[in-house]
Amino acid sequence: MKNLKKLILSALLLAIALLLPFLTGQIPQIGGMLSPMHIPVLLCGFICGWPYALAVGLIAPLMRHLIFGMPPLMTAICMTFELAAYGLLSGLLYKAFPKKTVYIYVSLILAMLGGRIVWGVAAYLIYPLFTKALTWEMFLSAAFVGALPGIILHILLIPVIVIALKKAHLMDDEK
Repeated sequence: MKNLKKLILSALLLAIALLLPFLTGQIPQIGGMLSPMHIPVLLCGFICGWPYALAVGLIAPLMRHLIFGMPPLMTAICMTFELAAYGLLSGLLYKAFPKKTVYIYVSLILAMLGGRIVWGVAAYLIYPLFTKALTWEMFLSAAFVGALPGIILHILLIPVIVIALKKAHLMDDEK
């Protein structure tokens, strides 16, 4: 029964990942800065665990590209690796650390760093197939400088949601 609940929640978070970018879709620069698709994947790691979040992260970008044509294929491929890493790391780290509020932030920040590194490796390998090679400056600009509003949003929003779900006893905090 617990696995069915996690599967249903994962499907819901996948649907949210597909639809949330419509909130910023009219202004692509804002969507790129806020990274709305990342939020449900990171939450899935905390709520459902790493196997479910890994699957949501793998599926969401390519499914959104196939259904809606966005993000562009090169971006979707790189995001697939990035979001899979987010899901994997947020779920693993949250499970590994003590269940104290500070570790929600630690898990989130480490997962976001790891996902950005994975995105950088994927983009380094994939960009030359579609366009020019990814430079160090392009990586820093895309992964950190341009994404700073999204990073701040995620750090402010995701822990609050996780804490609220915990306080409402809607999350399993098994080790």
